Amino acid sequence: MFFVFKAGIEDADRERLLTELRDQGLRTLAVSGNGARAHALVGATSVLEGLDLDRHPWVEEVIRDAAPYKRASRALHPEDTVVKVGGVPIGGDIFIVIAGPCAVESEAQVEAAAEAVAAAGGRGMRGGAYKPRTSPYSFQGHGALGIELLVAAAGRHALPVVTEILDVADLPHFQNKVGALQIGARNMQNYALLREAGKSGMPVVLKRGLCATLEELLLASEYILNEGNDQVILCERGIRTFETATRNTLDLNGVAWLKHHTHLPVLVDPSHGTGLAELVAPLAKASVAVGADGLLIEVHPQPAEALSDGRQSLTPDGFAQLMRELKPFVEATGRRL
Repeated sequence: MFFVFKAGIEDADRERLLTELRDQGLRTLAVSGNGARAHALVGATSVLEGLDLDRHPWVEEVIRDAAPYKRASRALHPEDTVVKVGGVPIGGDIFIVIAGPCAVESEAQVEAAAEAVAAAGGRGMRGGAYKPRTSPYSFQGHGALGIELLVAAAGRHALPVVTEILDVADLPHFQNKVGALQIGARNMQNYALLREAGKSGMPVVLKRGLCATLEELLLASEYILNEGNDQVILCERGIRTFETATRNTLDLNGVAWLKHHTHLPVLVDPSHGTGLAELVAPLAKASVAVGADGLLIEVHPQPAEALSDGRQSLTPDGFAQLMRELKPFVEATGRRL
């Protein structure tokens, strides 16, 4: 629910009403860009439905918003949010590419990947130290050691790290080391993890679940935002459909929808979205066209020997070529790569 104070209301009266609403267990959030007259109310539905603000003498208008997500909504926050990952801005007029291997395998492998990403113009490095795998017999990552290898290699090439966290108990291994936590598709609705990620204050890349709706994705982001952490980046990585020709179906109309309904930056992962290296470049270009703020790309020095997702990984040469081809697409949208 949103309400607008009448013009000319004294500051003391305005604060008195806001305090009364907070005393009922509601959070009051000022809507930016309107002289602090408009506020959103966030709280229990039963409390909101019991309010009678329409008749309050200090209230000009009440707007009942049907969207269940509030903090993520563009109605509350009309301007785009820019999230900084290790000093690299995501959102705004710069298009960012973050790349690296699906999994951290060895010191040599992650060093070669970091060198390739930096040389081609990537601005951040991805890589999995903890790996959620469908099969318990698949490579599960090196855990805390993998983070150390990833951060060391990326640091030598001035790349902030984005890496996935699976368990709240592992958070100390990530803090003060990585640029952003990644919460993967399988954990999108792990509410305990979402809350702790919010409390950490660290930037969070939140991936859409395999069968999650866009509303469910935004409600998942709300758990992080509701802890006072506005450093949230959404990521479309493909959804599961009846189609079997590709690993997933990359929902690019969903990206355009998100850019219209939320102020949060949106990344696209065409590697997981397709599962096929030869489809990464065309889907990356299409992602630029529909308004994405950046890409997550899988790059491996030797994809054929990868312990995880080699089929969808680009070679260093393939990644460098993609970066060259992306530039005119990005510039055509009025942004910089």
